[in-house]
Amino acid sequence: MVTQPLFDLFFQRYGKPEKIPQIFFAPGRVNLIGEHTDYNGGFVLPCALQYGTYLIIRKIDEPIIRLASTNMDLYTEIPLSESFCQIKNQWVNYPLGVLAQFLQRNIAIGGLELLFSGDIPNNAGLSSSASIEMVTAYGMNSLYQSDLPMLEMIKLSQKAENQFVGVNCGIMDQFAVGMGEKNHAIFLNCKTLEYKLVPVLLEGISMVVANTNKQRGLADSKYNERVAECQMAVAYLGDLFDVSQLSEISFMQFYKVQDQIPDEVIRRRARHVISENQRVLNAVSCLWNNNIQEFGALMNASHESLRDNYEVTGFELDSLVDEAQKMHGVIGSRMTGAGFGGCTVSLVRNESLNTFIEEVGEKYKARTGLTADFYVVEVSDGVRKIIN
Repeated sequence: MVTQPLFDLFFQRYGKPEKIPQIFFAPGRVNLIGEHTDYNGGFVLPCALQYGTYLIIRKIDEPIIRLASTNMDLYTEIPLSESFCQIKNQWVNYPLGVLAQFLQRNIAIGGLELLFSGDIPNNAGLSSSASIEMVTAYGMNSLYQSDLPMLEMIKLSQKAENQFVGVNCGIMDQFAVGMGEKNHAIFLNCKTLEYKLVPVLLEGISMVVANTNKQRGLADSKYNERVAECQMAVAYLGDLFDVSQLSEISFMQFYKVQDQIPDEVIRRRARHVISENQRVLNAVSCLWNNNIQEFGALMNASHESLRDNYEVTGFELDSLVDEAQKMHGVIGSRMTGAGFGGCTVSLVRNESLNTFIEEVGEKYKARTGLTADFYVVEVSDGVRKIIN
């Protein structure tokens, strides 16, 4: 079986093969459109991918939490206690943050051995962090029969990243990982958490994720700065509209009063969020009507706004998108994720796929000196237990 090598690695690390662990999987996600709208209470349109994170986990009698990964060098043992402390700049903070959330809910946990293994590119913007958090939450919920509903696991995983890791992320990533369904995108209202599954019908078209391979650190990037800037925009506009989040303002309303924001930078930040919110609504309509060509045009417009108004792209992302958009057979291309490096997502006609990967890769390397990695992705199901 495909999971047998992971069990072998688990037993090499922890021994005692007679005590069989359980195995779980959580996907990564790609956001098709709706970037930096989630923490503004807006609309997003992500989907789960076939790439993700496996977790092999079992209970032990010792009062110790052991964590290892096939992708990271750090192996650590932490005494079981009533609280956990952050280990600076280490991947283990994501599962530890989730364990801390279980303890805060008075769910008693004992000693554990955990081995994580993922095929999501690190720091690429496909939400490896949410994948780790959700597979930990789902595995713990199953192991301890906690009966937490999926939405509660999504919320506690977001809190783990906000409060323990220190990244002010919205709920989109964890929601997509938890609620994903094969061949469907998730049209999510991040304010109310109402959502609909929207069919993604890409006949003769491939979805390609390209990794710039520019490394970025989300927690210490300008992500948190953008969150603060959006809050400043709300402060300027709040008296005019009696709103608490930018998503509550329509683009036509904003267009009429945008000059009420005296700071030009803050004005552009608000312009992106409010216009992006409208683009998501338009994109959902395109999917329902199977108008993929117009969907691609909205992807291109999204990237333009992220570049000019929100300023979260950078040379590498802009180069990769620019070369993609020039190619024959490309319907649309944009950055996806938080930005500042990471990935792009493109819709490419199948007959142009091989040429796209080869020529965009060559031109990107010529412009940046970096080698991009390309992944033809499929829209997949959400977090789940693997039955052997």
